[in-house]
Amino acid sequence: MKSHETLTLIEEITRKDGTKYFEISNMVQNGRAELAVQRDLIKDVRILQLNIPRSTSVIEYENYINKNFEMPEEQFDHFEEWTKTEEIEKIVKQILIENHIS
Repeated sequence: MKSHETLTLIEEITRKDGTKYFEISNMVQNGRAELAVQRDLIKDVRILQLNIPRSTSVIEYENYINKNFEMPEEQFDHFEEWTKTEEIEKIVKQILIENHIS
């Protein structure tokens, strides 16, 4: 079953190799990322901005995530990084610009 998530925040995730990326997420997914840190599946996660505006870009990205991914259960054993197409990468970049992150 695919997710029906409302994305409300921007977080920075640090992979185990030390590289970082930004994700548009929500509190539930952030909680899963925090669990992933505790389980040593990723190195770090931090919220950069809460309550981001529901722009056209956010809604478009939200629709992509809800169509292609499922919210992990609490008993997960790996951290799934949401893969993005080139077009979706541009949308994420626009969201970061709109929120003065990038």
